[in-house]
Amino acid sequence: MNNERYRRGWLKLKEIDGLGGEKVIESLRDIAPDFARLIIEFPFGDIYSRPGLDLKTRELAVVAALTAMGNATPQLKVHIRAALNVGCTEKEIVEVMMQMAVYAGFPAALNGLFAAKDVFSQAEPDS
Repeated sequence: MNNERYRRGWLKLKEIDGLGGEKVIESLRDIAPDFARLIIEFPFGDIYSRPGLDLKTRELAVVAALTAMGNATPQLKVHIRAALNVGCTEKEIVEVMMQMAVYAGFPAALNGLFAAKDVFSQAEPDS
């Protein structure tokens, strides 16, 4: 793609998600390449690139939202990895998920915690 939103979004995606984000985009190329482009341009090119919040805060907000949804475990795992990648600690991620029990219920928080446990077990030892 040759537009500024796409270039800015692609760089932000790589900064936040690394290879995990690239794999998500690649997995869409054969079924919905326009959707892959939209993911790069809108969330990453427009929203994540805005000033006002650092990437750590943005990822904690995304982890909270996906935990509260309770039905987006694959996306939640991608964003837990991204949160770790941008400097969130495992403890911070767990605390955000526990906070979601108040607003989204215990089942959503439990599902989030189990997703986090899975991601943490696969993470590098220093994360």
